[in-house]
Parts: sequence; structure tokens; C-alpha cells
Amino acid sequence: MQWTPVLIIADSGGTERHRFEGFLPVEEFLPQLELGLAKIAFAANRFDETERRFREIVERYPNSDVAPEALYWAGVSKYKGTGDAEALKETAAAVQSKYPNSVWAKKASVWGPVEVG
Repeated sequence: MQWTPVLIIADSGGTERHRFEGFLPVEEFLPQLELGLAKIAFAANRFDETERRFREIVERYPNSDVAPEALYWAGVSKYKGTGDAEALKETAAAVQSKYPNSVWAKKASVWGPVEVG
């Protein structure tokens, strides 16, 4: 028998866009919810809204577990909305600077050289 709570965030069509499992304190629970809403907007190609939502997560919850992911996706959203590849380079630098040990810094590193130091 499983008893771990699971929260699934789905779009209006019922497609799962984000999930998280287990108990989380409020300072981690709220950014997870907001990440799910941003992912719904991303899937709907509402890139201005998506970028704003992801950036708000980073601003409101900079020390949360999802902040590096939100910063990464904010850059992707800006790129998708504008077609400006410079957004990806800026994102790589920002993620490396704020969250250098995150998996998201590694993922963003392909978008351009990032000076360390």
C-alpha cells in the first residue's frame, strides 16, 4: 500500500504538466504549485506569461529546490517567445552564477561558454 501524497497539476484538457510527491513544507510546496502553472502556460505557447511566472518563482523563492529549474525555463520561454538566442546565453550565465551546482546549470551550459570566477 502506498501512502505518499502525490500532487498532479494538469491542464484544462487533463494532460499532466507537473507532479511532485511527498510532504513538502510551505516554502517548497508553493513554488512547486507555481512551477506547475508555469508549465501549463508553456505548453499552451503563452511564452510572455510563462517567462513572467518562472521569473516570479525565482524572485519569491530563490532558495527553493525548483528555483534553478524555473530560471532555466524562464530563459527558454524568452527564447521561444522572441526567437532571440541571446536569451539562452544570458540564461546560461544566470543559472551558472546563481545555482552553479545545480543540474540546471549543467543543462544550460550548452548554450554558450560561461566564464567562471
